Amino acid sequence: MKTTVLKFGGTSLADAGQFRKVRAIIERDPSRRFVVASAPGKRRVDDTKVTDLLYRCFDQAFSGGDFAATLHQVDNRFFDIICELGIDFDLASEIEIIRTHLKTAPQRDYMASRGEYLNSRILAAYLGWDFVDPARCVRFDDYGVLERETTYKMLAETLRDKEHAVIAGFYGRKADGAIKTFSRGGSDFTGAIVAAAVGADIYENWTDVSGMLAADPRIVKDPRVVEYINYRELRTLSYMGASVLHTDAVVPVAKAGIPVNIRNTNRPEDPGTTIVAKLPESAELHPMTGVAGRKGMSVVQVEKSMVSDGAGFTAVILDLFKNYHVPFEQCLTGIDTVSVIVRSDLLAPAREKILRDIKEKLAPDVLYVEDKLSMITIVGESAGPSPGLIGRILTAVAAAGVNLSTVNQGAGALNLIIGVGEDDYEKTIKAIYQIL
Repeated sequence: MKTTVLKFGGTSLADAGQFRKVRAIIERDPSRRFVVASAPGKRRVDDTKVTDLLYRCFDQAFSGGDFAATLHQVDNRFFDIICELGIDFDLASEIEIIRTHLKTAPQRDYMASRGEYLNSRILAAYLGWDFVDPARCVRFDDYGVLERETTYKMLAETLRDKEHAVIAGFYGRKADGAIKTFSRGGSDFTGAIVAAAVGADIYENWTDVSGMLAADPRIVKDPRVVEYINYRELRTLSYMGASVLHTDAVVPVAKAGIPVNIRNTNRPEDPGTTIVAKLPESAELHPMTGVAGRKGMSVVQVEKSMVSDGAGFTAVILDLFKNYHVPFEQCLTGIDTVSVIVRSDLLAPAREKILRDIKEKLAPDVLYVEDKLSMITIVGESAGPSPGLIGRILTAVAAAGVNLSTVNQGAGALNLIIGVGEDDYEKTIKAIYQIL
């Protein structure tokens, strides 16, 4: 029997009306057996996510403040959903457990997890399905790192005899019993590890957009929806700012070869975007899959003549960044130059120390930092080589009056990253998208 794992995001489960849409989606396909649920998101622009309210409760309790009003807001959000759906659920007891926790020894991750926990229990009651608490079967080590093989085994054993189940997203527990959460958006990852654990045929990720767009709609008017994208393209675009799917969520399903379908809860008839290892023969091919970018970047430029043959010059520079716990995005090398691209906010605390150490250890001819840069990535691996495409992209950027600070072409038919000034960010995105 075919098995589909679904994950519904916060906007998909923000209120009772959204719960009804979710139920209708699930009931359309009998293969939809396992659902991963997020905490209630925003119902409108000026609303507050339940997870943010829970974080606020923790901060107030931890500082000795009064958290009663904030917890009452959380209570009301879930109470409204329960009442409108007409289900039998003892919310008062659950809120009292949270209140007692806040009064005794509040833990940040525990509080953050209660949104997913309660929403999943309510959804399970509404569907008449089993509820699975990931504290039972998603395991982290003492350092907060997911124990993947143990988790896959425990999830598979827990779900093996269940026809249907709702699994809370976003959290698990450590060996000592403490609740541990993933980073924000981690319910995407929970959905992926559930899909991998049960050997799903497909992982459907339901959100509030009809798939992945080829460019940011705040910059490009009506960008096309990407019908198919491969795992590496998706990770690259997500990492560089395309926020449809949590960056790490593709790893478990990519390793298992499970397709991911990004769908819109409010427009379930839209096919969305399918993430695959290899595009089907029927797929329409485009030379460019998508373009995305990130502001707030800096380039540390190191120049020294006659070092191109000197072993270890670049390694010394990168070791200095590592010593100060500053991760770098890219490292570009020339004959006598090394350019290290980093996030400006991560560089700032160790900036002067890194520059000092480079001067002392390498005595460079030139050393400077260029700030207020943007990095823009253009990917298009699936269509195969397209002669002259990179030239067309760079020509279009130049024609828009944009100066390039860096250019880096990675592996693949099209895996191009260019650096431009922050003031030229939107202009560059538009220029690239218009020609492609």
